[in-house]
Amino acid sequence: MEQEGQRPVPRGAVVKIAVDGEAEPVPVKLGVWISNTRARRDKLSQELLTAL
Repeated sequence: MEQEGQRPVPRGAVVKIAVDGEAEPVPVKLGVWISNTRARRDKLSQELLTAL
């Protein structure tokens, strides 16, 4: 899949994710999530930090 791998994600990136029970894919603000997670990395567990 082209979306997988290690690439920079722009803050404005939005992806649509299929969610059980929903008729349409749900938009997820991936760029904002990654930005916030990186900004708060000092509060993450080692496992999550490694994944990030």
